[in-house]
Amino acid sequence: MRETLHAGRRRPKARLGGYRVFCNPPYGRAIADWVRKGYEESRKPGTTVVMLIPSRTDTAYFHDWIFGKASEVRFLRGRLKFTDEDGNGEDAAPFPSAVIVWRSPESTGREFATWHI
Repeated sequence: MRETLHAGRRRPKARLGGYRVFCNPPYGRAIADWVRKGYEESRKPGTTVVMLIPSRTDTAYFHDWIFGKASEVRFLRGRLKFTDEDGNGEDAAPFPSAVIVWRSPESTGREFATWHI
């Protein structure tokens, strides 16, 4: 499955039903396709999808596939900064981030919270 996801960077191709999946999708125009795919796959029994995405609540994909559909939306305080295994990093991201969680329909409850890191 991992090879399929990496091979289809512009559009997610893998069938993810029945798994717990974490995805940090490419942050370009195709992100809407990834977010839609995350939601659709989470409808399959036993599936949980977690995504790290820019916190862009003004976008159509946020309103179409996240707001009112995600099990949890966790807004990260501050800006993310990625580092390599040696601790070397670049400047912080120029945008805030959010962790989106969709659970299959047999899971209940929705939560909107802030996650402090």
